[in-house]
Order: sequence, then structure tokens, then C-alpha cells
Amino acid sequence: MSASDALIHAADSALRTLFVKPHASQPCPTVPEHHDDAALTPEERHLSGALMRVNHVGEVCAQALYTAQALAARWPVGPKRGASEALAARLEAAGREETDHLAWTQARLEELGAGPSLLNPLWYAGAFGLGLVAGALGRGASLGFVVETERQVEAHLASHMDRLPAQDHASRAIVAQMKEDEARHARDAQQAGATELPLPVRGAMRAMAKVMTTVAHRI
Repeated sequence: MSASDALIHAADSALRTLFVKPHASQPCPTVPEHHDDAALTPEERHLSGALMRVNHVGEVCAQALYTAQALAARWPVGPKRGASEALAARLEAAGREETDHLAWTQARLEELGAGPSLLNPLWYAGAFGLGLVAGALGRGASLGFVVETERQVEAHLASHMDRLPAQDHASRAIVAQMKEDEARHARDAQQAGATELPLPVRGAMRAMAKVMTTVAHRI
């Protein structure tokens, strides 16, 4: 892929994430015999909608991060082009798996009568910028960023399992599968040669994630 192709691909990914309804390659995880939203009270539906909106924002950001890191791996083209292309392909493959999560969370939002965050373009732009910085630091740091991001997301999803209404089996099934997938992405990146990020960087990532999740819960 040439540099210009990589830029076009990144722009296409942004437009598709923000303005095109995503389609999952895997069936949405659910528990059919318990999928009865009528059992949820209005308060429970509101809570589930807010939590799933946060999860949807996380998947919007995941698309931006993986796309930006893949772009950074390919730019500029240099003597290590083969290795850079292999890293970009790995990041894009993980991004495609995250598209399933994006589609599942968006579909669940619609079922709950809730909408996505109005600030999704802002979240995407911020995550894209972080991805470019991480990707520019080299393979080890880029993969280390993936590991830390996925670990934080996994912990965040675990907290949602505690907060989602017990009767919201559909949302809980989606979150459980997402949590499993994020843990696998972190392991894959670790095995591919990730380097551990400095403690201040990990702390800054947690602080930024806290701002995003707090705001997206409401807007």
C-alpha cells in the first residue's frame, strides 16, 4: 500500500465509522430465551442505554486508534517497509474485529431506544491523534499502547457487568463477549513484542478514558 493509499484508507475508515451503519461479520451474542426488554423498568432501560452508549464510544475510539496506528506504521515508507506493513496488517485485522463490537453496541442502542454520543466525531479525532503518536514511537510502543488500551477497556467492561441491570441479558451477553475479545487482543499484542508503557503514560490514558466515559454516559 502506497502512502497515498494509506491516507485514503484512513479517511474512508473515519467516514464509515462515523456516518455509515456498521455490519458485523459475527452474529451478535445474546441469550434468545431471555431477550425480553419488556422486563426492564424505564430506569433500567435508561441505565443500560447510557452504559451501552459509553461502550459504543469506546468502539468508535478503537476504530480511530487502530486506523491511526496502522497509518503511522506505513508512513513514511522506509527500508523496513515489510515489517511496517506486517504491523499495519495486524492492527487493521484487530480493527476489523472491533467493527463487530461497533455494530453490536449500535444495534443494542437502537433496541433500547437510546442514541449514540453526539460527540463521536470529537472522540474519534482525539483517539486518532493518540494513535498517530503511539504509532510514530515504533513497533514496541505501538503494540504496548494496544496492550494498555485493551487492558483498561477490559477492566471497564468488567465494571459494566456489575452495573448493568440483572434482567438485561442482551446487553450483558454483548459486554461479556467484548470483554473476552479485548483480553485476547491484549495477549496477541503482548506476544507480538509489545513494550510496557511508562507509568505516567498509563495514568494519563486512564485519566483521559475517565473523562470520555463520564461525558459519554450523558451526551
